Amino acid sequence: MNAILESIQALWPMLAGAWLLTIALVILRPQQYINSFLLMFSLLVTLIFVTSCFGEEGPTFALISFLLVMLALLLVPLLLIINGIQMIRRESLCLAHCLSLALGLFVGVGELAAIVYVLSLSGTIGAERVSLWVMLLVWTVFYFSSLVLSFVIYSIFIQVLPHRMNFNYVIIHGCGLAGGERLTRLLSNRVDKAMEIYEKCAVKPIIIPSGGQGGDEKLSEAEAMRRYLVEHGIPDEHIILEDRSATTAENLAFSKAIIDGRRGQRKTALVSSNYHVYRCLRLAKEVGLRCTGIGADVAFYYWPSALIREFVAVFLSKRFLIWSLAGYLLFVSPTLYALLR
Repeated sequence: MNAILESIQALWPMLAGAWLLTIALVILRPQQYINSFLLMFSLLVTLIFVTSCFGEEGPTFALISFLLVMLALLLVPLLLIINGIQMIRRESLCLAHCLSLALGLFVGVGELAAIVYVLSLSGTIGAERVSLWVMLLVWTVFYFSSLVLSFVIYSIFIQVLPHRMNFNYVIIHGCGLAGGERLTRLLSNRVDKAMEIYEKCAVKPIIIPSGGQGGDEKLSEAEAMRRYLVEHGIPDEHIILEDRSATTAENLAFSKAIIDGRRGQRKTALVSSNYHVYRCLRLAKEVGLRCTGIGADVAFYYWPSALIREFVAVFLSKRFLIWSLAGYLLFVSPTLYALLR
């Protein structure tokens, strides 16, 4: 056992290399989804390495860690279901607000299927009650839950990395107005984060509030944000409105056009709600906008459903959908083969 632990500890250069590569790719190409899997690998290697540092107590530490992870996994569907009910009560009953509830039920069914399968292997229940379809269900839930988990962890990770506050432009994504003219709590949090960045920059950047006027709004989101900024002490000459966009992609494309039409350096911060930053970075790459994504806080009860909604939006993008479905078919191919033969 000691020889195994010493061998693991000797792999510390691989651990350091994994983290250096992860951080480098996150900084240089934060929109790449492969970074989320690399981050998961780095975390797993770190856990193994930390376990080895406990010496003879390493196996005990590993067992405790495993049991804690299992407990957390069992609690996940319950917490998601509770959050889904809370989301519906506080917001409204619609598909977007039911996502955490749906995911909780999906994961819960998968965990129950896994328990049934394990009990069949131990002989607690008859093996004839467990079919290959149960195995397929378990692997399906495991695969797609892993995709969601890696997305969640990565979305959090890119938020905690420090940023140098020396931006030339700060883009604020709009998200609708209350009563057709007032900033919602979600939007005011974004503008507050932009002002925080503005104050930290030695050379004050240009702030670009981005958002057009909806059919039920009395003014554009950009104009409502401009008024809020001026009321809080931001000089009007440091604000340029982008008030034509109706989607996130247009927010980015039209804001980029404003920046490209001006001289000087173009180091840009992209401010949106924390759950929205990763998808914004993917869209920014598509329009050729190089930027740093910075997230504003949202109410905790709102965060799970919003983040799941963002994952669904990323998942349904053509390239990601093709690769993820191909990966799924490869992952469950042994079970599918056994079912079809």
